This record gives sequence, structure tokens and C-alpha cells, in this order.
Amino acid sequence: MAGHSQFKNIMHRKGRQDAQKSKLFGKLAREITVAAKLGTPDPAMNPRLRAAVIAARQENMPKDNIERAIKKAIGGESENYDEIRYEGYGPGGVAIILEVLTDNRNRAASDIRSYFTKSGGNLGETGSVSFMFDRTGIIEYDAKVASDDAMLEAAIEAGADDVVSSENGHEIYASQDTFRDVAKALEAKFGEARKTALIWKPQNTVAVDDETGEKLLKLIELLNEHDDVQNVYANFEVSDALVAKMGG
Repeated sequence: MAGHSQFKNIMHRKGRQDAQKSKLFGKLAREITVAAKLGTPDPAMNPRLRAAVIAARQENMPKDNIERAIKKAIGGESENYDEIRYEGYGPGGVAIILEVLTDNRNRAASDIRSYFTKSGGNLGETGSVSFMFDRTGIIEYDAKVASDDAMLEAAIEAGADDVVSSENGHEIYASQDTFRDVAKALEAKFGEARKTALIWKPQNTVAVDDETGEKLLKLIELLNEHDDVQNVYANFEVSDALVAKMGG
């Protein structure tokens, strides 16, 4: 298991104020509805829906909201959302991938393009930066669930590719093909993970200075606040001091 440097996966949601909580619940509900519509509405039989429900529970989304989002898919009353991946370069030439669920492609493309342009970056074609990332599964557990050695041993046995343990918890990485099986094996041993998802993991990260980092974090915050943007990934690292200053 080759170790790698801990990367700053920009999926964190800023703040926990009411307005932002409401926006976050809206995004989580959208993912639940789309997942339920594309597969079966039973989380036990639909891995994507199960991951979406776990993500919602982690954010303390009320059970009623979760059930309502699933019912919307069953009742056929939900909007039709397109899943789109946008790729581009932010300030300092940093590679950025966005995952979007939108009911209006033109609005999403126009807004996202303007965000990139205003920040000094540019939106590229599909495939323009994704070659610098690996599409991989991540399974996360709290640190208290198991010791570093116990988690590493269980992950190897389950067929995982890599494990990164820190005081923040355990991150287990697995290929797209083995991801679901690894997640199931670990769940049988340690209980439900705090997160399971397919992500874009940068192959390498670029260290940027604080000035560029500030522009990047502002762009990512702007993108995350857009209703259609579900996830943002980028391949840069900034200083801890800047993250603290920006409230990350």
C-alpha cells in the first residue's frame, strides 16, 4: 500500500448557519431523489442512494426530509436533473473538477463559466483536467472506530488500495471496481461508515502561495454555494494559516 500525501479534498461545506444548512439540505435531497430515480428506491439495494442517505444523516438532515426526497422520485413528481461534469483551471493553473446536478444546463454553464473567468481561471473541455485525477472510492470512519493498524489490516483484507489514518479519522481508498465490496466488508466489521462516495482524487497536489490560495478558496466557496454544484475537487494545497484565516 503506497502512502501518499494527505490532499485537500475541497468538498467541505462552509459554515453551519441556517441559510447554508437549508442550501445543503437542498443539495443532499437532490442527490437522494436522483439516486432513487436512477435505481431502486431501496437504499439497501441501491449503493448510490445508500451513500446519499448516509451523507444526509451525517449532516443531521431530518428523516422526514430524506423520506420526502425518495418519495419524490417514486411519485415521478421530481424535476429532471442532468448530471454534468465541468473541468477547468483556476488561479495559478490549478485543476478543478465540478460535479453538477441541474435542471437548466444553460444557466449552470453560464454561471460556472463566469465564476472561473472572474477569478482569473478558465473553463475547459471535458477531459481537459480529469486525466490528472483518479476516479476512486473513499470510505471514511471516525478515528475511534479502530486503531490505525486494525483499520489497515481490515482494509488490505477487504481489497482496498490505500489507507490514510490521522486524528481526523481513517480514509480508505478503493478502485471503482472493488469499492462497493470493500465498503461492505468494512461495514460488516466496523459498522456504517461516516461517508462512502466515488470521488476525483488528484494524482498530485500543487502547493500554491497564500495570495493564489486565497483566490482559489474564494472561487471554490463561490462554486460550492451554487445550487447546482454538488461537489468540487481541486489539486492544490495551501498553508494551514490560510485555511484558518479563510475559516476552512
